[in-house]
Amino acid sequence: MAQVKYGGKEGLEERGHWAGKAEYLLAVAGNVVGLGNVWRFPYLCYKNGGGAFLVPYLVFVVTCGVPLFLLETIMGQYTQEGAITSWQKLCPLAEGIGYAGQLILLYSCMCYIVILAWALLYLCFSFSSKLPWANCDNVWNTENCVDISGNNKTYNWTEQSNSTSPAIEFWERRVLAISAGIEEVGSVRWEILLCLVAVWVACYFCVWKGVKSTGKVVYFTATFPYVMLLVLLIRGLTLPGALQGVTYYLYPEPSKLLEPQVWMEAVSQVFFSFSVGVGTLTVLGSYNPYNNNCYKDCLWLCVLNSCTSMVAGFAVFSMLGFMAHEQNVPIEMVAESGPGLAFIAYPQAVAMMPFPQLWAVCFFVMIILLGLDTQFVMMEVVMTSVTDLVPSVLRRSGGRRELCLLLYCLLCFSAGVLMVTEGGMYVFQIFDYYACNGTCLMFLAVFLSLAMGWVFGTERLYDIVEDMTGVRASPLFRMCWKYLTPIVSLVSFICSLVEYQPLTFNRWYVYPGWVYVLGWMMSFSSVLLIPGVALFRLMTGKGTLRERWLHLCCPANDLPLTRKQKPELQSLTEGKNFVAMGNQA
Repeated sequence: MAQVKYGGKEGLEERGHWAGKAEYLLAVAGNVVGLGNVWRFPYLCYKNGGGAFLVPYLVFVVTCGVPLFLLETIMGQYTQEGAITSWQKLCPLAEGIGYAGQLILLYSCMCYIVILAWALLYLCFSFSSKLPWANCDNVWNTENCVDISGNNKTYNWTEQSNSTSPAIEFWERRVLAISAGIEEVGSVRWEILLCLVAVWVACYFCVWKGVKSTGKVVYFTATFPYVMLLVLLIRGLTLPGALQGVTYYLYPEPSKLLEPQVWMEAVSQVFFSFSVGVGTLTVLGSYNPYNNNCYKDCLWLCVLNSCTSMVAGFAVFSMLGFMAHEQNVPIEMVAESGPGLAFIAYPQAVAMMPFPQLWAVCFFVMIILLGLDTQFVMMEVVMTSVTDLVPSVLRRSGGRRELCLLLYCLLCFSAGVLMVTEGGMYVFQIFDYYACNGTCLMFLAVFLSLAMGWVFGTERLYDIVEDMTGVRASPLFRMCWKYLTPIVSLVSFICSLVEYQPLTFNRWYVYPGWVYVLGWMMSFSSVLLIPGVALFRLMTGKGTLRERWLHLCCPANDLPLTRKQKPELQSLTEGKNFVAMGNQA
């Protein structure tokens, strides 16, 4: 990034840019390639028809993922503004999309970092002389605990419904000490709290100087997980039973394509893994120079994201195949998704291998780094958006931005403390299921594509892309921005509401009614900002209702002019001068 200077409006600090394209590419890659690529996509692929799942996945990548990815990046690079002020420049009527996206990111920052605290605690335990989740000889184990390692292959696991593995008991009884329900919050788990503090401190110093610090940190956090993934992939493929796991992962079941739930999980995965709708890509693109070829960058980053998900599947299911082979059980009994994969299934598989501490360290370092760069990029996006909204306050010397960041971290940390109590897992699930769900992202995507495709205009977007990159975008994007993306997003949004299932924990615990009310309030708190802000702007504007509407649908006058617009403006100016000279004569 360029050296900070003072100038412009009343001595404000300049906004700055990435020091080079590598910083931008690594920051975006680090954000979009996250935990979902490792612990969600492989399981969805296995569960929903193996290779057949790639059909709906690729359909939604083409119709929603890539078009929205490019659209948001264009918005940031063209306006050089954050996720809220870019809408003020391009289409003020849709400004609520920016606020809604930042609220979703706020919720995400509160709960996502708790996963990193759990992973850090597991990493600390990985240095033990004997992994604590490898056997049933610990004080937290119950009579139902059964050692299912390679030393106990004769045990008939499938016939013992009350039996639990040492990995499950370590997770639920030692790490979480989980209570009987959300009504029993219990005490704070101090080990996890200390890990949470450590992760927040790391994230704060990754973001505290803006893209100056973020751009340097991503050189490590975005690249080293690929080294760990490669190591785990090679090790997994050399294990007995790996081929069985990979076969289950990719074996196609075309009949699954007739199930609506398969298509719903595919579109949710695309929205999450491409980080669209919340303004992240807008902010990261806003630090690019105007003439950066964002068109080519976006296409390659989307390819990288999907390829990483596929490769991660081989690493995960080769290990799960080995685990099923060692236990002599069907692979469906060991396949897990989300925290269940990271903190139960994978650690259990690692415990069965030679030198388990080495592979446990590799796995949890990868998990921490994958989550860390996603977390601090989300923080940077919120801070940039707030700073651009009130630059006269936060873009001054004296540490104002750093103080605002500290307050933001303390706010999120306070919510996180509730999630590291004995009842914290229940709270974590509420945030994850309602506040940060794919349904909200689909709703945002509908209005995002409508506002930019119809109000701002696809022709204008095409001219902007050509002016910035020198490349004329594919006609497919015009079709997507105007028709396919809003239609697909709207249908997916409606289907997700129709297919809604109330949240449960471990398939047996049913939350009390007030939790579901609270959950829906958290969901609506973001989506209602879109019509709410639009109505507020219409009611408080000047002129007639029609004049206010037209004003809110028009882009700002100070946006950069494209090569196509400059001659038009020049001819218009010359025409006005000619008329003025005639009047004077």
